[in-house]
Amino acid sequence: MTIPPHSPVILQILPALEQGGVERGTLEMADAITQAGGTALVMSAGGRLVPSLERLGAQHHTLPRCGSKNPLSILRNAGTLARFIRQNNVALVHARSRAPAWVARLACNRTGTPFVTTWHGVHANNFPGKKRYNAVLASGDRVIAISQHIGQRLAQEYHVGPDRLRVIPRGADITQFSPDAVSGQRVHRLGESWDVPAGVPVLLMPGRLTEWKGQRFLLDALARVKQTAPLMPWVCVFAGSCPPGHAYGEALVAHARTLGLTEQVRFAGHCQDMPAAMALAALVIIPSLRPEPFGRVVVEAQAMSRPVIVTAHGAALETVQHGLTGLSVPPGDVQALAEAIASILHAPPEALHAMGEAARATVLAHYTTHAMQQATLSVYDELLGTSLHKNEAPPLSGPVRCRIRDAACPPAFSDTGPLWGACHDQLSTSLRSPVTRADQSAGTYCLYGRPDRSRPA
Repeated sequence: MTIPPHSPVILQILPALEQGGVERGTLEMADAITQAGGTALVMSAGGRLVPSLERLGAQHHTLPRCGSKNPLSILRNAGTLARFIRQNNVALVHARSRAPAWVARLACNRTGTPFVTTWHGVHANNFPGKKRYNAVLASGDRVIAISQHIGQRLAQEYHVGPDRLRVIPRGADITQFSPDAVSGQRVHRLGESWDVPAGVPVLLMPGRLTEWKGQRFLLDALARVKQTAPLMPWVCVFAGSCPPGHAYGEALVAHARTLGLTEQVRFAGHCQDMPAAMALAALVIIPSLRPEPFGRVVVEAQAMSRPVIVTAHGAALETVQHGLTGLSVPPGDVQALAEAIASILHAPPEALHAMGEAARATVLAHYTTHAMQQATLSVYDELLGTSLHKNEAPPLSGPVRCRIRDAACPPAFSDTGPLWGACHDQLSTSLRSPVTRADQSAGTYCLYGRPDRSRPA
């Protein structure tokens, strides 16, 4: 197989393109590959983010049952992928989930194609055969860990050596998660929609409503805060949806009622404007009961110069320096979490400002989307002998002029109302686009001041 020296065809494969961290990373890398002059292909079972992917200039190819764990489906899909690799001169395959990684590994073995994996999740070894199934994500020619925490596990449990292991943290999109990019009107509208009284400190807990994320743990801590300081004003917003068919959300509402927190607590559901939510917050709390593989929401809050409280395990030990860029508490320690919350609520403004500035400086130095993209392109370069990381467009440091609308870009929200186009509707915060309905009707879109690359200029 011939590998084009300057514009390689790179295929990413994952179960589907719906929503989540894996999907965000896939779209971010598709954008980087295209910007660097390569051809970005993505294979999945499809999903609501496909149009957003295609607007980045990437191509999507549907592989039915791409995430199936059935051995026959994996073998069948491997044959399909091997033919696709040959027909499309694919230079490298990057797998981001276990079942698609098995498909990709078999296909790459047949075609002699370089194989890269990223280990995104927890992936516990809690029953026989599970470690063997997980091990495919540790079998790439290069294996990307999204944190030092995951990197250590790959080295210790799966014996991935330094010749193959690359630790590349996830990052915050600092063009969206920037205090300067969020207008006061966006913050005001969000506060009104959440029924937050003016001037009352907002405690924000972003994340899906699921037990291990720690919502019940936080409610118990808030009850102690109220008990020890009954006159202290605050409102806590839980911003996240409950998985379909789960009763955990209803159980949390009932638990808040039992604790006497109904007036102070809001269950807001999914939030489409997380930068504004974090700008509204006086404190962002991520009290996960299990170690987070990375925890992108932590660095997004820090990018917004917000104080954070995390539980002291997993990758949170890397992203938060206790007392300097945030606070950390032992997992499940209700009293410690209550005391940490109270300490932030009582802290003088200058101390909170210093903590927020230190946190943002750390993100800018170590945890940006652009840094992740550059490091991943460098991994591709190692295997292909290319220089993609030198070709990618530099990051935007702030708002730019959109060549289509002749208006400021970002933010994704107009100060006169939510003028959202398909980019905003289909994609998560990091890749939103300020397009009007007129733009949408005319078929023109903008992404970070660049015209839609899926349409002729």
